[in-house]
Amino acid sequence: MTETALLSNRYQLIEPLGTGGMAQVYRARDLMLERFVAVKVLRSDYSADPEFQARFRQEARAAANLSHPNIVTVHDFGFDQGYLYLIMEHVPGTNLKTMMENLGRFKLEDALPLIVQACAGLGYAHRAGLVHCDVKPHNMLVSPDQRLKVTDFGIARAIASIHPDEQTDVVWGSPLYFSPEQAAGQAPSPASDVYSLGVVMYELLTGRPPFVAKTAEKLAQLHREANPIPPGQLNPAINPELEQIILKVLSKEPSARYRTADQLGRVLMNFGAARKSPAVALVEPVSQPAEQPVTVTPARTPQVVRPAPRPVVTPTPVNASPAEVVEDDFLDFDWLSVVLGLIALMAVGGLIPFWMFIYYNWTSPLP
Repeated sequence: MTETALLSNRYQLIEPLGTGGMAQVYRARDLMLERFVAVKVLRSDYSADPEFQARFRQEARAAANLSHPNIVTVHDFGFDQGYLYLIMEHVPGTNLKTMMENLGRFKLEDALPLIVQACAGLGYAHRAGLVHCDVKPHNMLVSPDQRLKVTDFGIARAIASIHPDEQTDVVWGSPLYFSPEQAAGQAPSPASDVYSLGVVMYELLTGRPPFVAKTAEKLAQLHREANPIPPGQLNPAINPELEQIILKVLSKEPSARYRTADQLGRVLMNFGAARKSPAVALVEPVSQPAEQPVTVTPARTPQVVRPAPRPVVTPTPVNASPAEVVEDDFLDFDWLSVVLGLIALMAVGGLIPFWMFIYYNWTSPLP
């Protein structure tokens, strides 16, 4: 397909962004909505297969229902000029695999936030009943502001449509990253995505995948039978706690791993929070000098409680006797108010006889 092709009289292809085993991705422009998009055009041999077309449409609809900040949004899909295509949001930046090739081994503080974001996106898909089946750094796009988005849910299938005893001769996923059950041709599950995410995390922190072989068959055997080198031996920055997390994710049995990507994400966030807590304790005293000026020091206390000139307002000493306290309260009593109150009461009381005299004289019969 030429770079200037126009799909469905709406999507103008501009330039290629990458090529995979099943499709080629282009940067394109949506002429109707006037925005840039990414167009994934499947190979012609796949596009010509009626069974694959039906399956692709089903999976594209499922992927289009996913809406999450860490998942590349699927806008549209269709068939034109003999090609199946998928329209997705255009994410500026590059994929995680290219970043690893350019930067090498990542630091913990750079790698863990990216993996946690991948866990958030995959966990959302798992809750929606979808398994990615092809988790690898090539399918993780990282924007310049370090936002990671998982892409290519095109081969994901609804969990409800997968039977536990289903097996197939087709191996889903990439040999470097697929799980032992995928290598054995068994049905994938959320735990399969967790395993693949563990392979990505291992490679991100050590600079190499846990298993390397010349053929896909040998890689499949290693995933099913071999134990990886403990990552702490390849990167001393990986402490025993994080190493235990990684090795648990890479367990051969799905039941021995974290069940979903959400669970793995929570474990990594708790690990990151515990790892940062000593640093937080160190920076807390730095803010103390700013608060010291508002603290009343002992040297300033006499100025605040200095006695007034009039003796009657002198504060009572802490060790004063009860008699002295009573005397001070007696002197401080407002006697003027009491006297005025008594005079008013007497004045009102004195009027009562006067009004009674008038009442009886007014109501008494005349002689």
